[in-house]
Amino acid sequence: MPAEPKPPRAAALPARPLLLALPFLSLLLLLYVYSSSSSPSFSPPLPLTPSPPSPHIRMRASRFRSYDDYLRHQLNKTLDPRLRRVWATRDWRRKVDAFARAFARLRDSSSDHPLLTNASRALCVGARLGQEVAALRQVGVADSIGIDLAPAPPLVAKGDFHAHPFPDDTFDFEFSNVFDHALYPDRFVAEIERTLRPGGVAVLHVAVHRRGDKYSANDLLDVQGLVGLFRRSEVVRISKVDAFGLDTEVVLRKKRTS
Repeated sequence: MPAEPKPPRAAALPARPLLLALPFLSLLLLLYVYSSSSSPSFSPPLPLTPSPPSPHIRMRASRFRSYDDYLRHQLNKTLDPRLRRVWATRDWRRKVDAFARAFARLRDSSSDHPLLTNASRALCVGARLGQEVAALRQVGVADSIGIDLAPAPPLVAKGDFHAHPFPDDTFDFEFSNVFDHALYPDRFVAEIERTLRPGGVAVLHVAVHRRGDKYSANDLLDVQGLVGLFRRSEVVRISKVDAFGLDTEVVLRKKRTS
């Protein structure tokens, strides 16, 4: 009896064109993920106008077509592979130890209302790879986290300092040394005050009368330009520091009543 004819085999998909398409499909996926995750939660006024007008703060001439353009410019520094290697290796121990000494002085300062305690919940604003966060944890402030446009887990979460990813009254202590990078200084300060608990402490290291680098969006001509933006806080002290090119430490406490 003759054998039954076998059914025809389904035509195989051409493998080579599919393989050639995979890199393109992967690129599309990466672009989609980036565009979805990088859209800012803060919508600045249009046209893009840095603020505020102040005789004490000199805003750099705006060269950005959009807020996304400003964010990309800042990320050019944060994601620079050479700088990240330096921050993670040669600079790491030196900066962690220096920040730890500064935070220990704040923690150990005698006061009825201490500036920093081991029980404080702390935020570092614009923390890059997280040296400040590591320093806080080193001196015993275990509940510490940083934010930056590019996350660096486990120390630094993704966050825009113009729009913190935290609810109101979250932290007891906030530290930053990147005020000069703020395109909207008033918004930068308002977010610190919003996320600080009543009685919470903000510490900023700034340069006064000194022009920043090409990533700086403003130059602080007088420390009162910064202090005047804190509308819900009182100055605890203003003192000189030597902090990686920054010369002034401003310590403020958020009022317990509005």
